[in-house]
Amino acid sequence: MRIALVGQPNCGKSTIFNHLVGYRAHTSNLPGTTVEYLTSHALIGGTAVEVVDLPGAYSLLSLDAAEVETRNYLLSQGVDAVLNVIDASILSRSLELSIQLLELGLPLVICLNMADEARRKGIRIDTERLAERLGVPVVEATAIRGVGVKEAALRAVRAAEAGVPAQALRYGKDVEDAIAEIEAVLHDRGDAPPSPPFLHEGRELEVKARPTRFAATKLLERDPVIAADERTDAIVAAIEARRGRSGDSLLAAERHALAMEIAEATSVVGRPMLMLRDRIDGVLMHPVFGLVALAAILFGLFQIVFRVGAYAEGPILALFDQASALLATSLPAGGIAFHVVNGLLQGIGGAVGIVIPYLVPFLLGLSILEDIGYLPRAGYLIDGLMHRVGLHGTSIIPFILGYGCSVPAVMATRILSSPRDRFVTAMLAVMVPCAARATVIYGLVGYFLGPTLAFVVYVINIVVIALAGRLLVHLFPRVSPGLVLEIPSYKIPSPRILVSKLWLNLRDFLVVAVPILLAGSVALALLEYFQIDRYLNLAARPITWSLGLPLALGIPLVFGVFRKELALVMLFQALGTTAVLNVLSPGQVMTYTLFLLFYVPCIATIAVLKRELGWARTGFVLASTTAIALAVGLVSRGIAAWRG
Repeated sequence: MRIALVGQPNCGKSTIFNHLVGYRAHTSNLPGTTVEYLTSHALIGGTAVEVVDLPGAYSLLSLDAAEVETRNYLLSQGVDAVLNVIDASILSRSLELSIQLLELGLPLVICLNMADEARRKGIRIDTERLAERLGVPVVEATAIRGVGVKEAALRAVRAAEAGVPAQALRYGKDVEDAIAEIEAVLHDRGDAPPSPPFLHEGRELEVKARPTRFAATKLLERDPVIAADERTDAIVAAIEARRGRSGDSLLAAERHALAMEIAEATSVVGRPMLMLRDRIDGVLMHPVFGLVALAAILFGLFQIVFRVGAYAEGPILALFDQASALLATSLPAGGIAFHVVNGLLQGIGGAVGIVIPYLVPFLLGLSILEDIGYLPRAGYLIDGLMHRVGLHGTSIIPFILGYGCSVPAVMATRILSSPRDRFVTAMLAVMVPCAARATVIYGLVGYFLGPTLAFVVYVINIVVIALAGRLLVHLFPRVSPGLVLEIPSYKIPSPRILVSKLWLNLRDFLVVAVPILLAGSVALALLEYFQIDRYLNLAARPITWSLGLPLALGIPLVFGVFRKELALVMLFQALGTTAVLNVLSPGQVMTYTLFLLFYVPCIATIAVLKRELGWARTGFVLASTTAIALAVGLVSRGIAAWRG
């Protein structure tokens, strides 16, 4: 049995998905596209169910790639029932998508989520009356606390078992007459039942659900998903002439009016409760104090991550130093076995003692800010900066994702409609310090030079990205439109979901990064044993020499292209000590970190850049980021020399 979760962005759909299946989801691309969805399996009421979390959609029109693929999935993938998650606090706006879903003729259940937020706004919804008006079951829920989630899922399973299709609601008489005329034409053409072929990128979509009424509404909207003919065009033209507006705006107005009428008939709006969160927003969303608060929150996050990481790093590294000393007494120091085992020890020590102590609190802190609902507020505040740079405000979303990982950050540029904006945003997003580079900042600058200078590295990063953005938009001029961004209500994060999310991200590091770290450490040990390392160091000498860095740091920079953590782990290995300040000056530590922050992104990011931008623009990104890294590194070296 397949149950699809469908809803508008920020309706809590993904929270419900996580409550049902945990973080055992598989991320897949919808067929023939780069639009992603999540799928997993759950046992609901004793029934094995495949739960699918489809991309957030405001409508089922062909205006947005995610919305198109959500619609196509519902038509073609054999969905047994739809669980439509709607935000109860914005009922009328949420119902506009529900009205379109009813026209698909699939079994449907409404999950009235964020019921607590609706009550806070003074909204009281009569769920029984709402269910009567829509003709489908309605279940009230507060997903963030897990209230009502299982009941909603169980009702969806029961609806799938019954197999009773949802019935479409009726519009005004002239619109219904036009829809009926179009349906009659489809019958005359021999298209219905079933309905005419649905098209995707000029090819016929293999659909399993063929609702004739839905096809008729698509023709009335002049949606290219259905091929029109002279007779259907004449019907649409006639009603457009009578109403004096296009078919799509006509149906949008009908759905809006119907949604408003249902919301008013089934809910009562009273006096909202002003709470502490409203006063907090008065500060956090303020154009001046909000930016100060943003800087304070980020600085606080850096301090917490540094304190936690530094507390764990020292004792763990001391254990591995003792293990290395013990190894020296167990194996011949000059033998290949010693080099390999010592390389493995250093690789494991780097992962366990340097990366994980900083990675865990960083990912946990980022997840808390995300689940509380602060990250969209940060995006709202930085929107003005985006426009000053010359980018679409939506570019902030890939940038925020970039603090976790550059790969999803580059993939998130798909939400931008302009190829120019996608290219510029992708290039800038790869310069945002991802979690891997964050561990380098914390484990190197933070640990050896202090958390304040680690914060300064982030400030420098923002300034450089802003300057690079200004230069890029000067080279590729274009006026970017404004940003419409949903600001969700504040929520108390669920500890279970936070832990699950942390494990999901940490598992990716353990499964993907740790083997690369171990392999890199062993590779360096073998290179040193066979005395080949100096050739790689000589190949990177133009960079290390110009930055005033020791010859031995060439290999960590080269291997850092595979995984950025390698540039930290192999740094200690290349220097032969974890007491970095005994070998490098503070200025060299800062220069090395800043160069690493901006130069060539990791292999995985390069692969995604190639897929999204093509080889020519990917090459431009790699050359430009390396040039920027070299320029920043030279400035850092100059400042260090000036300060003595």
